[in-house]
Amino acid sequence: MPATPAWPPESAPRLFVDSELADGQELRIDGGQAHYLISVMRLKQGEAVKLFDDRTGEWLAEAIAIGKRDLILKATARLRDREAVPDLWLCAAPIKKGRVDWVAEKACELGVGRLVPVLTRRTVIDRVNTERLRAHMIEAAEQCGRTALPEMAEPVKLAMLLKDWPADRTLFFADEEGGAPAFEAMRAHSGPAAILVGPEGGFDDEERAAIRALPQAVGITLGPRILRAETAAAAATSVWMAAAGDWKDT
Repeated sequence: MPATPAWPPESAPRLFVDSELADGQELRIDGGQAHYLISVMRLKQGEAVKLFDDRTGEWLAEAIAIGKRDLILKATARLRDREAVPDLWLCAAPIKKGRVDWVAEKACELGVGRLVPVLTRRTVIDRVNTERLRAHMIEAAEQCGRTALPEMAEPVKLAMLLKDWPADRTLFFADEEGGAPAFEAMRAHSGPAAILVGPEGGFDDEERAAIRALPQAVGITLGPRILRAETAAAAATSVWMAAAGDWKDT
């Protein structure tokens, strides 16, 4: 593997490509990504772009041909391997458009391994655009220098999520009726984990009872203040990263 070059500068544009990269590989970029590079960034032939593929890491590429609506990039050196991702799922009830997009962005930025939309009785939307959520995660990864993306799962009803729950994965759920302090609970349980956050109206009594009946479930509290659903998702993820994830090693 060639030595990591000191160039390009950190200001080089950065893009996700959904194909495995390799040294010397040429890629045709079109559509919105081409518009961004050609019209917004004013990329010139010979200039650098950083690419990542969620498989092999981050690569340095050079613009070798630029047209009006597309361009050709050539991968010239691998800059970084794909980052290690903590084994954490964020299982969150979909909330209103805009706010659920924010949850997807922050899940990526904070290092979640898998995002799972969970349909509950009080979920206010019944249709989840997973392609749009994935696009928001990609944009967040591009901007934040990440080399890995969370897996985007298909929406699942809460009953099915619990029915098929893995035996070796702890499920921390934000319980409006109280639970163990989140940091202490998360620090005490190592290994694969997930965080379950309900909708704006919370879980109903029957749902809460079903969650508590799961042997792997641990009810947690996120402090004395009432949090909106999206804030609870980000807060719980941050606490887990500090207590049991990769933040504790930095």
